[in-house]
Amino acid sequence: MATLLAAATALAGCAKRAPPSGGPPDLDVPRVLSSSPDSGAARVPLDATLSITFSEGMEPKGTADAVALAPRIEIRQRRWSGRTLSLVLAEPLRAAHTYTMFLGSGARDEHGNNLESGRTVVFSTADTFPPGRIEGEIEARGFPAAGTTLWCYDASGGQVPDSTARDFDSIGLADRLGHFSVSGLGVPGRYRMWAFADLNANRSFEPATDVLAPVDTVFELSREQPVARGVIVHVVHPRAPGRVRGAVLDSLADSLGVLRILVVGPPDTTRALSFDVDGEGQFDFQLAPGTYQLRAYRDLDRSHTWQPDREPASDLEPVAVPPAGDVLEVRLSLRPARGKR
Repeated sequence: MATLLAAATALAGCAKRAPPSGGPPDLDVPRVLSSSPDSGAARVPLDATLSITFSEGMEPKGTADAVALAPRIEIRQRRWSGRTLSLVLAEPLRAAHTYTMFLGSGARDEHGNNLESGRTVVFSTADTFPPGRIEGEIEARGFPAAGTTLWCYDASGGQVPDSTARDFDSIGLADRLGHFSVSGLGVPGRYRMWAFADLNANRSFEPATDVLAPVDTVFELSREQPVARGVIVHVVHPRAPGRVRGAVLDSLADSLGVLRILVVGPPDTTRALSFDVDGEGQFDFQLAPGTYQLRAYRDLDRSHTWQPDREPASDLEPVAVPPAGDVLEVRLSLRPARGKR
């Protein structure tokens, strides 16, 4: 089992869906109907025309910009003919090489409906298609797995992942269920993978917003066993908020004011947060990952600040909130105000 701890932040929003002229709103998700060459094709001519055909008319610029090739080849021109997008390359394909044409989920139809997930088309100019494959599932916490790409490199090369170079040996793309397949790998071979979640959808890795993290397994593929199946990649969004849930035990039975939770921390900030407790004494809220101190108090003057000499409160309770995780069953007991003890 491969394990991945990854970073990410805000998730990209969906485009607005506009109604077609003279009819009801178009809510159908566009699909890729076919590609040239087909995925898994071999003996692809070096001067081949690469194309993708969609199930409906697409928004031309955004969809065309969502298509790229790895290893990187400059696309001189992107041409539309009805629902088919063709690529004019700046140079011929190289002999005996495997390529991936990939389409990001930023592609959308004329009414703003995005592809449900991206698409990869893997083909080779060699006489046979390389049989090596790594397949599995991304289990994401804190963000959707769909659209996360798996960059695969020859482990002997020592490459440092570079989103602009696109020098991967192969690339996979997680579908809406998190399933992925990285194919077209030569055997025998040893491979490493990195997961890249392009959360701001600009096709370039930006540390402040995106995910780029290594899978902690080297995959060894042989002629006898060319396929690694059942790979599970755990992806945790390290800036995704965690959930804090618990109850306040109020033996004082005071009905005045509002029962609240005061949250102090993390240590590098003086900001304090306040959350209401419901009528059953329960609380349930989210916090950014970090270490905090919680105090329940009865806010008699409804000021959202605790007055130690007048307002009952609990002792401080430390909690460590994990990224996209849960802190459950927190119990806080009210005590009389300091001035009333």
